[in-house]
Amino acid sequence: MATLADRVLGRTPLRRHLTLALLGLVVVVVVLESTGQFRNAQFAAMAYYGIAAGGLTILIGLNGQISLGHGAFMAIGAYTAALLLRGDEPFALPLVLLAAAGVALAAGALVGVAAARLHGPYLAGATLALAVAVPGIPVYFGEALGGEQGLTVRVPRIPDWFADAVFFVTGQDMSSSRYLAYVGWLCLIVTFVLLANLARSRVGRTWRAVRDHEVAAELAGIDLGRARVLAFVVSATCAGLAGGLLALSARIAAPSGFTLTLSLLLLSAIVLGGLGSLTGALIGAALLTFLPQLVTGWGQDLGLSDVRAAELAPLIYGLVTVLVVLFAPAGIAGGVLAARRRRAAHHGSPSARTDSEARP
Repeated sequence: MATLADRVLGRTPLRRHLTLALLGLVVVVVVLESTGQFRNAQFAAMAYYGIAAGGLTILIGLNGQISLGHGAFMAIGAYTAALLLRGDEPFALPLVLLAAAGVALAAGALVGVAAARLHGPYLAGATLALAVAVPGIPVYFGEALGGEQGLTVRVPRIPDWFADAVFFVTGQDMSSSRYLAYVGWLCLIVTFVLLANLARSRVGRTWRAVRDHEVAAELAGIDLGRARVLAFVVSATCAGLAGGLLALSARIAAPSGFTLTLSLLLLSAIVLGGLGSLTGALIGAALLTFLPQLVTGWGQDLGLSDVRAAELAPLIYGLVTVLVVLFAPAGIAGGVLAARRRRAAHHGSPSARTDSEARP
């Protein structure tokens, strides 16, 4: 018997994901049109963090590879976008974002081939070295990449058809910050639909098999190296796209924006949200975006100086991470899903599907 969710969202994964994407797009329009420029900029940041976290979720949560260097792939995407937007006649924005993702894809393929031979702490150490080394490249090639100051990114002009369409639907003029937020969330929705369907496909099942039991997967005829490289490539592509969006939102691509801290924050975001879940990646991106600002505001209300209030944010973020790891080892999304299953079992209802998330 079909459940209410099946009747509303559709029984096939593709129909469910497309329906959720459409509902998400409606929510995005409502939220962005009801908030100001500062919130629009925050939602744009949440979008590119979400894309990068979603790709990292595929790599770590589904395939079991640990990466501490995804900030480096975001840097590759950001500098690619910055270079393509420098000329007097910059490339169209869709081409710029595709190029940012494509260059990161190529870099991810090169790193993935080497990473496929490494496991556990060795892989973590290799990607850590990548995160440390890549921000130094723009400094070494200062004339082409701007050195420590980085490259200024020019935001493309808002297309007339897009501004007219949004005005027709909402009755409001399009600002630059809102346009970038729309672009970021459209990219996030498309990316998540692709990742969700990929994770529910044969490729996703192969990744899970490699993650859960390498020997059994190899005996079943799975090419472990190919599966690992593909997961790394998909994850790096997402990071490159996120980096291009970050450069557009920040209006600059500079080494200081892609330090090791960024890679560690992305890792903590998916741990907080829930490994193996795209919903968890989105929750982690929201915490990464809004929690520091919220904590800083609380600190200022308590009478702390601006500097001390800002220093309070990393402490609270770390405490939240520790609490989630202790009391919800599967992350926030995993904890909610486990609570729903316990409630369903208590009431004698059919349990929720184990792969209803972006397991996904």
